[in-house]
Amino acid sequence: MFTWLKEKISGYIIRYLHKPVWRYETFSVTSPEILESYLRPGDVLLVEGNQRVSSIIKFLTQSTWSHATLYVGDQGRTNANGEPLVLIEAEADGGVKEAPLTKYKYLNTRICRPVSLNEDEIKQVIAYAVNSIGHQYDMQNIIDLGRYLFPYPPVPVFMRRRMLAMGSGDPTRAICSTLIAQAFQSVQYPILPDITVEKARHSYIGREIFHIRHHSLFTPRDFDLSPYFAVIKPTLESGFDHKSIKWEPPEQP
Repeated sequence: MFTWLKEKISGYIIRYLHKPVWRYETFSVTSPEILESYLRPGDVLLVEGNQRVSSIIKFLTQSTWSHATLYVGDQGRTNANGEPLVLIEAEADGGVKEAPLTKYKYLNTRICRPVSLNEDEIKQVIAYAVNSIGHQYDMQNIIDLGRYLFPYPPVPVFMRRRMLAMGSGDPTRAICSTLIAQAFQSVQYPILPDITVEKARHSYIGREIFHIRHHSLFTPRDFDLSPYFAVIKPTLESGFDHKSIKWEPPEQP
């Protein structure tokens, strides 16, 4: 009885949270064709969503990015329209699944690239994500997000990250950023590790010790903030020249 009620409440919250907001500002939209030219397997594609749930995540994380996907390249699978399924993501309306680049053609995106993984390690990251396809979305996370349906919930800044780390703890359930964090942790690649400094006796020089942050504490913005991921901007990669811009002359008063 309790499980049935929980699923019913989760379903209602999902339908509400996945409705688009009435106003969405496009400032960094990159076409799927251009994204495909610059994305490499193992890249993280961050997305600024246009749904109510996106607004909640952006508020809690104080970030532009509300969703994270992993680019795995062409795995030989397509959707009903013949589009290659090159992204793996975790969403409430389907769990861990594959998606085409065209899904985000009208949304702001950012490419974040791990910089020191070798080919075998990238294959292992991708294999972890591929093997997770079919896992359920962590509905407990949806229940938790349901508490923040108000535009400006009274949540102190220092608590907001923890608010997104509730969940059920079930390893077969995931949310978008935790799935990708687990994939990179499978090869011990850092995202935003906890760092402590161990000082030697009679010395001012300390030794940094990296501790793996629990995967449930990662959010989409962490891949953007991470010092271990490069931000790839197709406009600059293609050889941007500011002199080629044709500026509109200012209006005369």
